[in-house]
Amino acid sequence: MDWTTYLITRSDYLAETTVDHLTMAAWVIGMAVSAGIVTGILIAKVPRLAKPVLNLASIIQTIPVLAMFALLMPFVGIGSKAGVLAVTLYSVLPIIQNTYTGIANVDPSFIDAGRGMGMTERDLLLKVELPLAIPVILAGIRTASVLAVAMVTLIALIGGSGLGKVIFRGITKVDNTEIMVGAILAASLALLADGILGLAEKKLRWDSVKRADG
Repeated sequence: MDWTTYLITRSDYLAETTVDHLTMAAWVIGMAVSAGIVTGILIAKVPRLAKPVLNLASIIQTIPVLAMFALLMPFVGIGSKAGVLAVTLYSVLPIIQNTYTGIANVDPSFIDAGRGMGMTERDLLLKVELPLAIPVILAGIRTASVLAVAMVTLIALIGGSGLGKVIFRGITKVDNTEIMVGAILAASLALLADGILGLAEKKLRWDSVKRADG
């Protein structure tokens, strides 16, 4: 089957799997951002926790994907739930690292100035540290998002949906057109996420430079 015929006849199927892919990726990114930022703030405020937490997150990333799926299946079953949780665990490390780095490297003079103005620790975090660390944090979110969009493809291996389903179905049928369409769509989504977040990161960095110069 040629590309044009495939795209026309399977357009509904491709739209459905693309939406499923984006939905799972959104869940992964949402959970990774929430867990990663909170954990990064915690280890920045309690430095003795930084090394063990970062080491644990790094160890998780060394576990093969299929092994991670197998480890989670007894708790959350087979399919998309296990896949989304596994990909979240893989995606959270860059967010933790960048949140920790961004907050830990805030210029102490800004902290001192805030305390001199009577700010509480909560005020310092929300009004000084996080705003200054946002460009670095967003860089971590960008890395995690691209990783998540790409890795969600593998959820099809354990019965989930998404564009991986298109790719693996093509492999089963030895249909090069289906394989290529699924792979190109998945790659395009990852590049789109990278491009959008890259622009946001550049804007935030530029805004930070302007504030510093001002």
